[in-house]
Amino acid sequence: MAERAYARTGVVDMDALEQGMRAAAMKDGAAALSSLLSKIGDPAPGTVACPDCAARMESLGRRRKDLTTLLGTTPLERPYYACTQPGCEGHAFPKDALLDVAETGFSPGVRRLMARSGARDSFAKGEEDLWVYSGIRVREKDVERIAEAVGADIECRAQATRKEICAGRAEPPPPEEAIPILYVGGDGTGVPVTKRETAGRKGKQPDGTAKTREAKVGCVFTQVGTDEKGRPVREEGSTTYTGAIETAEVFGERLYAEAVARGLLHADLVVVLGDGAPWIWNLAELHFPGAIHIVDLYHAREHLYALLRLLFPDDAVRDACRTEWLGWLEDGKIERLVDAATTILPLAENARKLATNETDYFSTNAKRMRYADFRARKLFVGSGVVEAGCKTVVASRMKKSGAKWSVRGANAIIALRCALLSQRFDDYWALRSAA
Repeated sequence: MAERAYARTGVVDMDALEQGMRAAAMKDGAAALSSLLSKIGDPAPGTVACPDCAARMESLGRRRKDLTTLLGTTPLERPYYACTQPGCEGHAFPKDALLDVAETGFSPGVRRLMARSGARDSFAKGEEDLWVYSGIRVREKDVERIAEAVGADIECRAQATRKEICAGRAEPPPPEEAIPILYVGGDGTGVPVTKRETAGRKGKQPDGTAKTREAKVGCVFTQVGTDEKGRPVREEGSTTYTGAIETAEVFGERLYAEAVARGLLHADLVVVLGDGAPWIWNLAELHFPGAIHIVDLYHAREHLYALLRLLFPDDAVRDACRTEWLGWLEDGKIERLVDAATTILPLAENARKLATNETDYFSTNAKRMRYADFRARKLFVGSGVVEAGCKTVVASRMKKSGAKWSVRGANAIIALRCALLSQRFDDYWALRSAA
């Protein structure tokens, strides 16, 4: 067709040539793959055991199913077995299990792409991208099911590892290189969920109901010294993530196991970064004894500005005091800041209560706000990495317009995204294929 068009018009449609050649190559490849799969050995007679009762099964002939593969639709003929035991309805397609296509019409290669595309963008966009970029036709719902199934499997395997680590029955091998400083951070962000998932929960809506569930996200990274200005530098590619919609208690074990996997037990120094939320420091005390705790300086500044607005309603007075009070904060002189604030608390009941809450925030976290000392030790004083992680892991995918998640589905996609962003997805797939 392209040759006839060229003879008629003298114009070469290179795009049409490429598309045509790709379609022909995929068609031939699909035929070759089908032939190759047919030659993979079938089980010997009498060797297939019933998955339900372990009795011998007999072959009832061959059955065909069409597989969606990277090369297009490929027919697969395989023997079908049924149990010979009276009353047992066990049946099996042994070849499906051998080829990793049991109970699915998608090949492993296609499922891998579906998982990636479903994790990166909406499931509808995943359907579109697979067709545009790979010529693979799948449905939006297929992308959703496969992506969530893969994510759930990743989380299941990770959960088994966490149990072993937290029980002291497993310890990853020591790192090849020394870890001078290991950072651990945690934060939370809302995920829009279905009404069923918020039933009976209090929230921030005007009527007191909730529209979201909090996903907790943790990150672990290492430092490689400082730059020319003496500022700490995060080691490139060192950040790994973990997270889920779960209680702080369960998340604490998750974060601890992630840190152990990253070399916690071999690190010279451990630093926990957070925004001041009590649950973060409670789990830090429990799981990271001896670590340095640092409240994110940006959040501390926000609390200081809120306190100043309460103490000094007059803009001119507040502006005149801001530099001095900010200097106390930057120098880690939190007691000086608290003492100054408590002597001039507002008289109005509501304002006084709010100002007292802010001073309590500083009093409680005073030891976590020694910023001059932390900077002298060349440590990070901001939790920007984990906050960025909340946006990257959760917000950019889970908070799209109109999104409503189940907790199960959200946790599956969070696990999948953590694996991808932590550069662990390929390792997972290789281990899964080898199992």
